[in-house]
Amino acid sequence: MIGSIVYKMSGSGNDFVFVDGRVSRAADWPPERIRAVCDRHSGVGADGFVVVEPGSRPDAVRFHFFNNDGGRAAMCGNGALCATRIAAYLELANPGGMTLETDAGAYQSRCLEGAGERAELALGDLSAFSEPAVRAASGESVARLAKVGVPHLVVLVDDVAAVPIKERGRALRFDPALAPDGANVNFVSPGSPGGPAWAMRTYERGVEAETLACGTGAVAVAGTLALLGRASLPLEIRTASGRILCVSGNLKAGALRQAKLVGEGRLVFRSVLGDLGQ
Repeated sequence: MIGSIVYKMSGSGNDFVFVDGRVSRAADWPPERIRAVCDRHSGVGADGFVVVEPGSRPDAVRFHFFNNDGGRAAMCGNGALCATRIAAYLELANPGGMTLETDAGAYQSRCLEGAGERAELALGDLSAFSEPAVRAASGESVARLAKVGVPHLVVLVDDVAAVPIKERGRALRFDPALAPDGANVNFVSPGSPGGPAWAMRTYERGVEAETLACGTGAVAVAGTLALLGRASLPLEIRTASGRILCVSGNLKAGALRQAKLVGEGRLVFRSVLGDLGQ
């Protein structure tokens, strides 16, 4: 809508446009409008679009998430970290502890003090790890499917820098073994000396391209590596933006218990949206 105030947020390079649902409801944003706002050439530019509004009780925030194609998605980890920071900024909830009510369920989150505009998201217990019948390509050794609000395929590779993300990510995202919903595809390999032990790149469904970070993808990667005995928790993961996401939790009976994600939720700018020709 012309004159709407929008907030551009960055979650480790995974970027979003936010609006205050008390002023502009989710129903006011049809898919074509969201696509126009998220367009990187003629709009604001973003991986996703979010409406935050008061939730069902005090210190609860309703989190409406849309991919940049205008399609609704159940959950987004970096979007939730950003939602936590913007909800505190808009005084929708207590920064020291709030509930995010998403299409995938309710999650506890909080703003962290100190530099970096970080937030913490508690994702609870995650037990839906499976091995789909996906055919590995050269340089790929292991694939696991994990449900972290939304489905994520985790693929271990020799070197994430060498992966043709657009082509290989799209092929795996639409692999018949993942039908009918498909999945986000997270490629992971050992990191460079002196940095985090693991590096990740993500092909994101709905965006249908590589994004610079993926919060729920990082949780799926950390859980998979820990379950395979390749890493221990807590685990730092370097994203394509170069920023770090940290995942903690406990392994028990083949599940990741009390999973938590810590990462950036940075306000980039606040502005008034002009006429996008809709």
